[in-house]
Amino acid sequence: MARVSTLFTLFCCLVLSKAHPHEPGQCIFYEECGRNPTINGTLIKPIVPCLNYSPARRLSGAHYKQLIQVCPMLDRGENNTYACCSVKQLISLRTSLSLSKAILIRCPSCADNFAHLHCINTCSPDQSLSVNVTRVMNITSSLGITQEAVVAYQSYISATFAENSFQSCKNVRIPATGGFAISTMCGRYGAKLCTAQRWYDFQGDSSNGLAPLDLDFHLIPDEAAGSLPDGIVPYNGTALKCSEITPTGGQACSCQDCKESCPVVPDPPKPPGPFKLFGVDGFLLISIILLLFLVLAFMFYLAVSCYVNSQRPKDQKKGKGKKDLNSNDVTQMSIHPAEVTCAEKNSLAADAFLSSIFRNWGTLMATYPLTVLLLSAIVVAAFSTGLMHIELTTDPVELWSAPNSRARQEKDFHDKTFGPFFRTNQLILTAPSREGHIYDSLLFGPQNFSGIVSKDLILELLELQTRIRDIEFFSKDLNRTASLKDVCFAPLNPTNPQITDCAVNSLPQYFQNSVDNINAKVFMTELGVTKEVDWRDHLIYCVNSPLSFKDITDLGMSCMADYGAPVFPFLAVGGYSNDDLTNAEALIMTFSLNNFPRTDPKFKVAMQWETEFLKIVQEYQKDPKMNFTFAYMAERSLEDEINRTTAEDIPIFMISYAVIFIYIAVALGEYSSCKRLLVDSKFLVGLGGILVVGCSVLASMGFYSWVGIPSSLVILQVVPFLVLAVGADNIFIFVLEYQRDVRRPGEKREEQIGRVLGNVAPSMLLCSLSESVCFFLGALSTMPAVKAFALYAALAVLMDFVLQMTSFVALLSLDARRQDGNRCELLCCVTVSKERPKKPNEGILLPFMRKFYAPVLLHHITRVIVMLLFIFMFCASLFLMFNVTVGLDQELAMPQGSYMLKYFEYLYKYFEVGVPVYFVTKKGFDFTTVAGINGVCSSVGCDQFSLTQKIQYAADHPELSYIGISSNSWVDDYIDWLNPGSKCCRLYDSGPNKDEFCPANETVLSCLRRCMKTPSDGVLRPSVEEFNRFLPDFLGNRPDLQCPKGGLGAYDTAVVRDESGEIIASRFMAYHTPLTNSQEFTAALLRARELAHNITLGMRKIPGTAEDFEVFPYTVTNVFYEQYLTIVPEGLFNISLCLLPTFVVCCLLLGLDLISGLLNLITIIMIVVDTVGVMTLWSIDYNAVALINLVTAVGISVEFVSHMTRSFAMSTKLTHVERAKEATANMGSAVFAGVAMTNLPGILVLAFAKAQLIQIFFFRLNLVITLLGMAHGLVFLPVLLSYFGPGLNKALILQQQKVKAKELQMTDNMRHVYDNITFEGSDTKPEQNGTSRPSPSKEEKEEKGQRVDRF
Repeated sequence: MARVSTLFTLFCCLVLSKAHPHEPGQCIFYEECGRNPTINGTLIKPIVPCLNYSPARRLSGAHYKQLIQVCPMLDRGENNTYACCSVKQLISLRTSLSLSKAILIRCPSCADNFAHLHCINTCSPDQSLSVNVTRVMNITSSLGITQEAVVAYQSYISATFAENSFQSCKNVRIPATGGFAISTMCGRYGAKLCTAQRWYDFQGDSSNGLAPLDLDFHLIPDEAAGSLPDGIVPYNGTALKCSEITPTGGQACSCQDCKESCPVVPDPPKPPGPFKLFGVDGFLLISIILLLFLVLAFMFYLAVSCYVNSQRPKDQKKGKGKKDLNSNDVTQMSIHPAEVTCAEKNSLAADAFLSSIFRNWGTLMATYPLTVLLLSAIVVAAFSTGLMHIELTTDPVELWSAPNSRARQEKDFHDKTFGPFFRTNQLILTAPSREGHIYDSLLFGPQNFSGIVSKDLILELLELQTRIRDIEFFSKDLNRTASLKDVCFAPLNPTNPQITDCAVNSLPQYFQNSVDNINAKVFMTELGVTKEVDWRDHLIYCVNSPLSFKDITDLGMSCMADYGAPVFPFLAVGGYSNDDLTNAEALIMTFSLNNFPRTDPKFKVAMQWETEFLKIVQEYQKDPKMNFTFAYMAERSLEDEINRTTAEDIPIFMISYAVIFIYIAVALGEYSSCKRLLVDSKFLVGLGGILVVGCSVLASMGFYSWVGIPSSLVILQVVPFLVLAVGADNIFIFVLEYQRDVRRPGEKREEQIGRVLGNVAPSMLLCSLSESVCFFLGALSTMPAVKAFALYAALAVLMDFVLQMTSFVALLSLDARRQDGNRCELLCCVTVSKERPKKPNEGILLPFMRKFYAPVLLHHITRVIVMLLFIFMFCASLFLMFNVTVGLDQELAMPQGSYMLKYFEYLYKYFEVGVPVYFVTKKGFDFTTVAGINGVCSSVGCDQFSLTQKIQYAADHPELSYIGISSNSWVDDYIDWLNPGSKCCRLYDSGPNKDEFCPANETVLSCLRRCMKTPSDGVLRPSVEEFNRFLPDFLGNRPDLQCPKGGLGAYDTAVVRDESGEIIASRFMAYHTPLTNSQEFTAALLRARELAHNITLGMRKIPGTAEDFEVFPYTVTNVFYEQYLTIVPEGLFNISLCLLPTFVVCCLLLGLDLISGLLNLITIIMIVVDTVGVMTLWSIDYNAVALINLVTAVGISVEFVSHMTRSFAMSTKLTHVERAKEATANMGSAVFAGVAMTNLPGILVLAFAKAQLIQIFFFRLNLVITLLGMAHGLVFLPVLLSYFGPGLNKALILQQQKVKAKELQMTDNMRHVYDNITFEGSDTKPEQNGTSRPSPSKEEKEEKGQRVDRF
């Protein structure tokens, strides 16, 4: 019976207005009847009008004034204005419109058009023409009066009016988010799919929380007007264009909100294309031309040489024909003193001077070996004590960004002024094995749902999120139990946050992290269809309208996160296309922590929380019941993984050093027989050489630790390798020279060591000094890591040379004493009977290179092939060098198998937006003046080329500017907040807080006064006093439904004022497009700086702006990628500085031998160019780590090149080819054994390192450097010297002639004396007449024949 009664009542309430004719001047409803009983859970009271078919009322007095405030478009003058609404209705209408105006007021014509239609429906004097009531209901008021109330009606509008109104509003922005206002007013469709019909449908839907009744809008095209019900006339008023001035004087909308208002802005210039010449790759064409030029020049040289040789006499061609008085072939030309040039004299004098010094020095060191070792140990120990103060820099910012660099200064300014960017802890989850489904929504129609967007997975994600959120641990720094609230980023309650105030962005936040909300279901009727709506309908709505406080379903739930802020869909889901958000492939969960300074105790607390976060995530990953495939990271992960891989790769480096040590110990030995194996081995000498290298590195690190220059992991890994390469080469040259030498008669062991050192030390000095000066000059680099490496390497190389000249000479002296006594190594008390052979030990390598390698290499055909091959290599590498990739992707810093690699993969694959970019203003700009406001804002009345407008122009071309989402603007939101059309800024009229700010959520009647008056032209601009007075209230106002423009959370940290209230800094946040590699990050930085510079120049023209005022872009990644803007010229500068001393030192130590210095320089340049070319082929990017290795390459190249060049210059063979053969055999064998074969075993071991940085930049690049250095030093350079090497040093030949003449004279004198003695004793010793001649000259000849390595 009750059910029948209810149906009867409803039937009686369903009254159509067909009984009333639609006539001009007639109202359909009038006055308020009370609350709509069919609607619950609304954001404002749903007050509905009374059904009242009556003539329109003439307005006057207060009623008229109220109308012209709310609906000025209906004003026809007092006593001549008619309307169908009461004062109460006008007040309710103003309250309802104020919520929308708070968002649309930026564009006066849009706000006017929006109000226009609702004023027509509510107050039009011809209301009955366009309104058709479809449902009424009896409502009993609080006074007991029952009246018929309208709870649904139809509104007929001209499609032209509706479309023009929609067009005026569709581009209005929300500065706080950078999105469109229409996205919050179009329900499920969002801004992209919104149309005029959908826009009006949302406004008339009572489920949106704002509409008091159901309003069905009919947009009628002009051609369909005749098919309407009798008397219905669609309203066809004039809708303003957004570029038009409103009738009340409101200005045209700004360009950012209205494209029609935009000036003609040319498209930004496109980035320069590849370098072209005649339509082809310019670098390729230049390389080909250079190749042809060098080949033709070389062939021309060969032709001229052949012609010149053909004109010489035959005896000169063969190099024979001349004999001395004893009929022996002459192997040296005869030099007259007048033929010797000054340069040749200087060269010989320099060599003789250095040889003399080192000979005496070596003799001294070898004479007192124990004393020398003791003093050396004391010096090294003194230097090494500085290691107690060593600082190891692991912070990437400190390593790669110079303190005075622009990015570093900008970062320091930003962090000091606004606080550091918060710490990110994130999971990206997928479920590739889950199948999706299509959900037929009652409200939204068929919608695709991916497998991961399913209820059970959302609940599982919420469970994981709750576990992480509830992390607790004991903190020693706080001396209590700590949790997320102690370190979290809480934008809306930063002073005393609770767990629910912490910024956690995830999909469950659309349900306020409530399981009940996710499980909620309700039956809902839409257009006569009743169906169940659930979490899917709510989610569809929220991802399209994230700023909504209530969805349009009967669930009536908010879309806001539990901490009070919106969750933008690109922070909750990823891997979608065409804004099909529910079909996303990934869910994203982000915990944001405050980024405390490292000196703050809470920094350690945050680090500890992140450790616990990683533990939970890693445990969850191992759970077999887990349904996700996911990647994760914590803010500390990058540094943790780098440190972890460094520790794990230490054994690899130790093995590498062990392999090098074993090779040196074995290769230095001279093995003549098995019995003398332990006697002739050089195990202790090799160990001593390694210790010398280690001591030099320790001394260098200790010294700089004293000075206060921090070290780094790069230094620990690279410098020992470098010094080992240099030191091993010198050790091999010195030891092999000693082994190949024969002690002269009457010469002491110590004197022999000194003489050998005098022969080789000038060459060792040449290399060591070149490298040391090279690295000291490399310290001029602005990159901290490169600068520190250069300083450490320079001193280490210098110390290594000093210790070799002292400690190693002493060690060799002790070992020679042991070897001369036939005592075994390690077992010094054990001696062997087998005597040491008198013939010097040449080993295997020297005879091979003398008999086979050098003759084949320097054959006339081979030489031509080598020259052409290396010329081609150089030109090809030159072309490749211009195509080398500049940058270092951050995933390369991770070891293989690191969880961060998967995170980077997911990040680049699924994220739909890039990193935030802040445009920061410094002190010197007056925001309080009208000109200052207009120069920044982007709403009505603002400059068309203001700060935010220029950012918007850039965002219109994301493919060029890398700006994906335009910036927010606190200035625009502040103006909207001040606007009296909204309820945001009000003042207490009375009470203890009179004239103080009254928040919008205060409902007391004493807050009716607005902060500012409505401007006549719609352009609100506060005075300087008003600006400064209300700004703190704006920044502290929490946004809510009544006032969504509150600045707390969005802007409270974006505006910084000094004690006087002057704004000294502010920032405007935009978003980059997704950036996936270092090239894109670098390009984005460059484009952002160009944009900021353009903004700076424009704002400096505004009166009152300081000349040094500046706007700069800040992104957390800028400090890492700024180096790539200048790394190419800086690399060229550093390498050039390294090349300069190699040329200068070589020339000076060889007595101003410019040709030798130039050939040295050319060969080293070719090695560097070829190295960069191979880097391109082997996918080795050019960056700071590569630059360090290239600087190292110059140092190692000196070892490959300089010894050979000096050996050639000091040779006295007749022809260039013979001198090249001698240098290749004698010095080439030592260089090959000492540099190439020392480096290669250690480098090959690094291939097994886990760190990708070590594999790429230490294994690959060092392997390339060593192989190319060996190829150029042992293949190309001998051939180059055979063609273009310096001529014979005539001063050296003249000196040898004088020595030989002196020897011959001594021989003649001895023969004369011997003949006299023989004549006198002929009677007793006739058999001795004319037999042997025990002359010193014969021993000298014998010694010369046996000694094979003379410089």
